[in-house]
Amino acid sequence: MDDQAFRLTDFDTDAFVTAVLAEDLGPGGDVTSASVIPDDARFSGVMAAREPMVTAGLALAAAFFHRLDPAARIELAVEDGTSCHAGSVLMRVEGQARALLTAERSALNTLQHLSGIATLTRAYVDAIAGTGAALLDTRKTTPGLRLLEKYATRMGGARNHRMGLWDAAFFKDNHVAVAGSVERAVSRAVAAGVGRIIVEVDRIDQIAPALAAGATWLLLDNMTPPMLREAVALVDGRVPTEGSGGVRLDTIRAIAETGVTYISVGRITQSAPAVDIGLDFASI
Repeated sequence: MDDQAFRLTDFDTDAFVTAVLAEDLGPGGDVTSASVIPDDARFSGVMAAREPMVTAGLALAAAFFHRLDPAARIELAVEDGTSCHAGSVLMRVEGQARALLTAERSALNTLQHLSGIATLTRAYVDAIAGTGAALLDTRKTTPGLRLLEKYATRMGGARNHRMGLWDAAFFKDNHVAVAGSVERAVSRAVAAGVGRIIVEVDRIDQIAPALAAGATWLLLDNMTPPMLREAVALVDGRVPTEGSGGVRLDTIRAIAETGVTYISVGRITQSAPAVDIGLDFASI
């Protein structure tokens, strides 16, 4: 869960790099570099931030260059999770020009996307600083990129919530409707030996039955700040509480100040814009 450190080393980098390069190279390879760049040409470049950002995915970006030129010399100037200003050098790379220019877009796309998530995440984390609430990510991720995007949220300062369907029971409206009631759904999960049982509630009167049935976590969905305060008081620390539903940067602090344990935000992975990063030629 959120206290387990997720590292980029848990991700199959080789498979990801292979798939991304195959998508870009297609059946014909890099016709531009092959037709214009001499075999023995060298390239030296500096990758830099073109706007303020929080970095995520630098080692993964470097892996694209190393795949096509294993002898490339790469220097990472900062670590993932670093807040950078416009103009900050992120990476220096030197090697075979054809290889590095072929890998450039795949490396940049990946780094820009993950750093965009980390940057937006940091803005949300900063907005609730000092309240005691922690920011959680969600399963609203790009299909196939969940581990990378959740890594990026950690670099921005969030905690990972559920990594998938396997690590907790999470009862939403549809589950409860099919099961017949909150009590029936939760009791079945308890009987099945499920350790973590998250129940979504959107009314105050749903809290007591969920707790009585054995819920270990309450997601307080789309509640106003006054409702959240009432819910937190009613729960009285018996289980963690999670504010969720339509949370925005301009509303998250008011939610955090209600006393909820966590706030989950789908926007940090679902709607984060890529940041602007460039790789520019430098004289060797």
